[in-house]
Amino acid sequence: MLDVRHLTYTTVDGTTLLKDISFQVAPKAIVTLMGPSGSGKSTLLRTLNRLNEPAPGTVWLKERDITTIPVVELRRAVGMVFQSAALFDGTVADNVRYGPALLKQRLSDAECVALLAQVGLPAELLERNIGLVSGGQAQRVAFARALANQPSVLLLDEPTSALDPAATLMIEQLVRDLRDRLGLTFVWVTHNVAQARRVSDRTLLLVNGIVADWGDTGHLLDDTHHDLVQRFALGEDVSQLPVQPGGPHANP
Repeated sequence: MLDVRHLTYTTVDGTTLLKDISFQVAPKAIVTLMGPSGSGKSTLLRTLNRLNEPAPGTVWLKERDITTIPVVELRRAVGMVFQSAALFDGTVADNVRYGPALLKQRLSDAECVALLAQVGLPAELLERNIGLVSGGQAQRVAFARALANQPSVLLLDEPTSALDPAATLMIEQLVRDLRDRLGLTFVWVTHNVAQARRVSDRTLLLVNGIVADWGDTGHLLDDTHHDLVQRFALGEDVSQLPVQPGGPHANP
């Protein structure tokens, strides 16, 4: 579904944030990106739908170089849900209709209600002001807004970090359900090792912009031979440790 090939990302001031990143995301997979603060997780996520512009030939969606795909088309196919719900003023319906409206398409009330149902929200929320929904509901509205574009991939930038434990578990279950029911693929940035264990098929550990390790989540987090991953999982600051690009156990 996604193929990242030797991606290096450097800012306009010459700071290199990502260094020779390579990995693949299979269709219907849930992949977590983990690592210390400042390791490049969100930067990497944002290159996957050109919020950060990658070099040509480094990020591919279904065998298409994403730099050749018009941005609006790409971001419909590769949606994003942020740490905060980032909803617009107005009603729930206004937010759900936003993406199609950019293409001069208006979703009917019935279509909006169906999208709310996909994320476990009742129809009566449709005309509620967005300021009157709970944090967990707001994040679900953000998912519904993304689903309105009929994406193949959803990029999740710590979507549960501001939620309480109950709402967090509900979002985790929602993601698994969307994968199973709609066949969606997910790339999920998280700091939470327990969350990665619960939700993901594969995990990529980034340290200082380098792939420190990559492979099956259970294997990486449970195998004591994965020293750097184990130290990260135990809460150590691994950003100061030497990292071998690709990792000694990397399994693309």
